[in-house]
Amino acid sequence: MAYTTINKSTDYFNTVTYSGNGNNNHTITGVGFDADFVWNKLRSGTDDNRLFDKVRGINKYVESSNTTAEVTDAILSTNSDGYVLTDAGEVNSNTGTYVGWNWKANGAGSANTDGTISSTVSANTTAGFSIVSYSGSNSNSTVGHGLGSAPRVIIIKRLNTTDNWRVLHMSAGNDNTAHLNLTDAFSSSGVFQNTSPTSTVFSLVGNNTSVNQSGSTYIAYCFADVKGFSKFGKFTGNGSTDGTFIYTGFKPSFWLQKRSDGSGGWVMYDNKRAGYNPKTDILYANDSASEDASNSEWADIVSNGFKYRTVGGNDINNSRNEYIYMAFAESPFVTSIGIPTTAR
Repeated sequence: MAYTTINKSTDYFNTVTYSGNGNNNHTITGVGFDADFVWNKLRSGTDDNRLFDKVRGINKYVESSNTTAEVTDAILSTNSDGYVLTDAGEVNSNTGTYVGWNWKANGAGSANTDGTISSTVSANTTAGFSIVSYSGSNSNSTVGHGLGSAPRVIIIKRLNTTDNWRVLHMSAGNDNTAHLNLTDAFSSSGVFQNTSPTSTVFSLVGNNTSVNQSGSTYIAYCFADVKGFSKFGKFTGNGSTDGTFIYTGFKPSFWLQKRSDGSGGWVMYDNKRAGYNPKTDILYANDSASEDASNSEWADIVSNGFKYRTVGGNDINNSRNEYIYMAFAESPFVTSIGIPTTAR
């Protein structure tokens, strides 16, 4: 059996870094595909994380670091190798440095009637990723996600007004959720009806403002494990400079993690910032702070996972703390034809 079905991970996920010029029609290249989901963050200064997708319209964003409603601005269009930006300072401040994390789904999506709520779904079943938009019903409901396999992570945001984000991570339990814009622990919420997602739908409780209120619109990002490409799991910190090793089965290009049993930030690492090991330049999904290159939260990217090189605090490798993570590959540990990858 092949170790992975995806030999070239950068066909489905890739990170780009760039500098802004403050001008309209600023073209960013290097993505390697026409991105359907773009997560953008200013590195050199304080500004919010902004998330764009084609299901809502690539020129619209929501901010993971706060509760605000959807905004229209910043990205004009995408193309086969990147995107074209407006002069908006959120993504294109003159001399500002930025990072963009990019996923491939399936364009603007199509109608899905698998659930009791009809949805619009842009699904990439090969890469285990879908973008789902739907309107709330006020009743206990199901929503189709289009993946053909059960998602391990679902991230939901109300679009038409202010509200907290909701994150389901199956390694924390099928109804424990946390808020992407906050630092709270995962806890029982009832939001997903204590029901695990299936290969076709996820379940929602009725009349919950953050996921299912009548008259409100929502976006959901759904992720399923794909061997050799993506992994959604958990680990326990050891509080040591010879830190915990997390096996993913691939050399990571990006991972996001959060302490699940207590307060802690949503920490993001990738393979394009800070060059070689150890990785030190962290950003937070829940925070507008600039990139922190002087921190002591060091991690190594290796050929089959990532390993911490610091004692850390609540956010990364504290002794006996529990953490969840979502990770995507730079390359599989072994390709489908038996070629191994190398560490950084």
